[in-house]
Order: sequence, then C-alpha cells, then structure tokens
Amino acid sequence: MKLSNFKFKLPEELIATHPVEERDESRLMILHRKSGEVEHLLFKDILNVFDDKDLFIFNDTKVFPARLYGNKEKTGALIEVFLLRELNEATRLWDVLVDPARKIRIGNKLYFGENDELVAEVIDNTTSRGRTLRFLFDGDHDEFKRILFSLGNTPLPTFVRKEVEPEDEERYQTIYARKEGAVVAPMAGAHFSRELLKRLEIKGCEFGFITLHSGLSNFAEIDVEDLLKYKLGAEEMFVDEEVSRLVATAKEQNKNVCAVGISTMKALETAVTANGRIAPYEGWTNKFIFPHYDFSVANRFITNFHFPYSTMLITTCAFGGYEHTMKAYQTAVKEGYRFGPYGDAMLIMD
Repeated sequence: MKLSNFKFKLPEELIATHPVEERDESRLMILHRKSGEVEHLLFKDILNVFDDKDLFIFNDTKVFPARLYGNKEKTGALIEVFLLRELNEATRLWDVLVDPARKIRIGNKLYFGENDELVAEVIDNTTSRGRTLRFLFDGDHDEFKRILFSLGNTPLPTFVRKEVEPEDEERYQTIYARKEGAVVAPMAGAHFSRELLKRLEIKGCEFGFITLHSGLSNFAEIDVEDLLKYKLGAEEMFVDEEVSRLVATAKEQNKNVCAVGISTMKALETAVTANGRIAPYEGWTNKFIFPHYDFSVANRFITNFHFPYSTMLITTCAFGGYEHTMKAYQTAVKEGYRFGPYGDAMLIMD
C-alpha cells in the first residue's frame, strides 16, 4: 500500500466545526465489510445491531488542558506551549512543543497567567519545535497540577476551529473519560451518551475499558509514500486482566467484540497473544495498522470519518477492506456526512 492510494476530495464544508446537539444523534453509516453494502442510520440506532453479551471495548483516557500561552522573560513575546507529557513528577519536568520555536532557547524563562502564577525554565531542546520545561513551583504536586491545568485550554485541533469555546471542555471528551493523559480525544467514543450506554447495558451488552493516551502523531502528516517506512509516534497504554477476561469470554461464547475507536483497536492488537487472546499490558505502542493487516480480536469497529492521507483513514481501510471503505467514503461525501473529531460515525461489521 502506498500513501497516494488514500486520496479523496473532501469539501471543506464537510469538516465538522461543532458537535451535534445530542451525542448519540450524529449520523451513522454501517459498512458491511464482506459485501460493501452501506446503511444510513443515527448513532443511537446501534442499539438494534448489538445483542446480549456482545462486548464493547472503550478507551477511557482523558484529555487534559494541554494548550497554554505564556510570555517570554524580558521581551514579553507571546509563546504557545503545548504540553505533551509529564516526564518527572518530582522535578516538574514536561515534554512540550513551543511556537514560535525560533524565539526560545535553553535557559529562557516563560511566565504563565495574568499574575505569573507559574514560571518555567527551558532546559533542553529535543526537536526543532520540542523543548523540555522545568516548572519552578514549591508547592505539592496536586496543587501544581491544579494551577497548571487551570491556565490551560482544551487542545482542540486547529483544523476543527481556531478558537476554543466553552462547549469544547465537555464535548471534546468522552463521557467515560477518567484517566488523564491524552492530548487527542478518542472521539469515536464521544457518540455514546449516558442514555445510550444505559440502554445497551439493559439489553445485556458488556463493556470493557483499556487506556491509551492518544498523542499528536494521530494528526501528523505522513512524509513517505511507502507505508512500510512510516514510523508512528509512541503512545502509553494499559490493558488489565478484566479486559483480557471479557474478551476471552466473548470469543468463547461467539459474541461480537467491538473496538470503539482507532486507539482501542491499536491497543487490542498490541496486547494480543499468539493464540488470539488478550494479555495484560503496560507500556508503549507505536503500532501502525494498514492494509492487509490480519486482525485478531475485534470483529466490529466504530470510528469517525477521517481525512485524506491520514493514519486513521488507513487503519479504517485495513479493517473494512480498502475498496469497500474508499467507496463508502465516496458515498459519505456525496451524502454530506460530517468529517473529523466532531463528525459522524461509521460502524464496520460483517
């Protein structure tokens, strides 16, 4: 597979800039991957295609307010700082991106908040844009994190909307998000409302949770034509014994296992063993799934509609089949489906 195989024309007006009013009332396209047949429903209609003991696996990562704006010492220049991950809790070290990077050097200090509530010092240059910051703070870690996050903004991708709005704090997040660490929200799960989850539970469906802290590599531009040469950024993930048990039971009972989102699919395929079971896993993954990957765990997959040339489109094609998925995308454009994190959903099943 070559990158150029994943081109299609996406009209700008189909990029969703806001979520629908109710989470479960986004549109849903069902793609039957064996026949290529598609159906057009609302997301809440998934209640009709899942049965007792079918298993949903969700990613319970929680997006934190990763985008901050600070001022450089002496000059007062405005600097955008994008928090990526905490490197050391005790010394307040963070891996960050800065913009404009050319204005920041090792030893520079940055001040955050109207009253300079936080100060950080640049101690390392990791990439052309990346830096390591040490926040200078004397209080305990919980107080530091409270202040840091109070100064940050929801890291809504700028291709969705330039300005963050109050609704983004809630809607650029799943309702079951609980383990802080992501800078990209697993938005396939954002279509699930509390009411829909309750109705699925009443029907007898089972729910399992993995954690994968989604990073900016999801939106990174692929810079090679040969997909075998592309290296996806590493993301931290956790799979526990409970998920292993749930997957094993569902497979033994010949029930459907549905991966909700690219990140969930990636985590399951990272943790899978040679016999197709899931083993507990704690570590990092840079797994990049593209056609013709042989999936071992899920037989159903919920995802959003993704952009041309994106790793997420490529993984979707791997599960749904290249020809059927790309044809379904042509239909989605024709029918006015909404694309991107706030867009509509696709369920791929046999």
